[in-house]
Amino acid sequence: MTLKTLTALGLALCASLAHADATLDKIEQRHAISVGVILSGPPFGTLDPKTGEHLGYNVELAKGLGQALGVETRTVSVLAPNRVQFLQQGKVDVLIANMQYTDERAEILDYVPTPYEEVGGAALIRKGAGITQWADLKDKPVCVSQGSNFIKPLQETYGAQIKAFRSQSESLLSLRGNGCVAAVHVSPTMHALLEDAEWSGYEIPLPGDLIPSKSVIWIRKGEHDTQAKLDAIVRDWHRSGWLIALGERTGMAPSQALRDLHEQYSHE
Repeated sequence: MTLKTLTALGLALCASLAHADATLDKIEQRHAISVGVILSGPPFGTLDPKTGEHLGYNVELAKGLGQALGVETRTVSVLAPNRVQFLQQGKVDVLIANMQYTDERAEILDYVPTPYEEVGGAALIRKGAGITQWADLKDKPVCVSQGSNFIKPLQETYGAQIKAFRSQSESLLSLRGNGCVAAVHVSPTMHALLEDAEWSGYEIPLPGDLIPSKSVIWIRKGEHDTQAKLDAIVRDWHRSGWLIALGERTGMAPSQALRDLHEQYSHE
């Protein structure tokens, strides 16, 4: 191997190591972390109409990161179709954006290994539609958000006809206009909607959540120092019970998986 080749390899290795620390370095230099959050409605996130302030479960998680890192938290509203691009393009440092773990997502992004919750999908359906099982969605139009991890099981397992929208609000608008027989989104949001009189004509009749999956914080590929730092924070959240308290405070009912993680880490 020539000296020129060795030099090139050394430079490439140095560049790789520098890239691995890029996000953490940026956070420390500006004394702030930029977190992409989805404001899809309670309990995950909303926008205060008077102040423009971001509120909700995702926002509180983001603030928790900033507090643990000793820096300011800046939340950036993202949508399902653009959240990955915002992260890859450096518009945000991390994502807490209703993105459950999937193998496909892990091919293009890295993530914090310890999940902060477990969330599945629920189907909001007009009362009297005669749909009582997930299998009843076969060959029927179902509204979802673009990039949703619920698309694959709805298509491949249950044979639904997918209508994907840019945002959850557009999906729900189509449901109300009879553009689909069901809208499938994260279960806590769908159950929160039923508390609103506006949705009194709808129900969640299907048994169990669709593919309950680990909710994780997403980061750019190769940023291992950032990954390790944030993983230690999430583990501390589990150890202290902070995540359970946050869920109860924001209307995000803690899952059994979350309670199991608290039990696991509180004894370490």
